[in-house]
Amino acid sequence: MSKKNKYPIEKSEKAWLDELSPEEFNILRKKGTEYPYSGKFNDHYEEGTYLCKGCGVPLYLSQSKYDSHCGWPSYDQSIEGALELIPDHSNGMLRTEIVCANCGGHQGHVFNDGPTKTGLRFCVNSASISFIKKAE
Repeated sequence: MSKKNKYPIEKSEKAWLDELSPEEFNILRKKGTEYPYSGKFNDHYEEGTYLCKGCGVPLYLSQSKYDSHCGWPSYDQSIEGALELIPDHSNGMLRTEIVCANCGGHQGHVFNDGPTKTGLRFCVNSASISFIKKAE
């Protein structure tokens, strides 16, 4: 996919700063990252749905989560249409950035080294997502 110029959710930097914690703002809006093994969803395996912390759109189902031993929550697929994939040439590497297709919030990166049948590892910052437990 190519980078979009506009997203359905567009807010000013001040509005994002008012709604997000400093860590969430740094990750979602400034493309930061959290330290490995520090995020609350790294070892989280409840049944439910992971949402974009910026806008609340569903991004991943718990069935797609697995332990990749990389220190960040990892998924082998996203909900169809939920993410935009953008070539990332920063830090002297060629990677694929993943952003929320609804608000443009940086989630992390996707790699082609996953152990499941999809072969993908969506490596996500815990601070860029929230979680809703499946109703029982």
